[in-house]
Amino acid sequence: MSSLARKLQEQQSQQRQQVVQPERRKALRHQVTPGEKLIWAIFAALLFFGAVQIVSAQSEIYTVNKDIQEMKAFVKEQEKANGDLKIQVKELSNYDRIMAKARELGLMLNENNVKVVQ
Repeated sequence: MSSLARKLQEQQSQQRQQVVQPERRKALRHQVTPGEKLIWAIFAALLFFGAVQIVSAQSEIYTVNKDIQEMKAFVKEQEKANGDLKIQVKELSNYDRIMAKARELGLMLNENNVKVVQ
């Protein structure tokens, strides 16, 4: 039995040695080459340039849209003013008003001097 125990003990110690000494791989360090650095730098610069272009384009679009809205508001105000002036012209060009103003200024209607033109 002692030899059996001895063999078992040797096997266990061999297994421990195998477990204790796992294969150690050398940690590979991946170093970035200058070419890769250049490529990444160019990529970052292009990305930054594109972002700046997008922001500036959106800013320009916002400004143009703001100008359009202001112009539309101005056009509406002008159309309202024009409509009010048309109503005023109709009121002031009434026949009775013109005759009253003419009499006030001393003018008389002489039907003999009126000629009908067709």
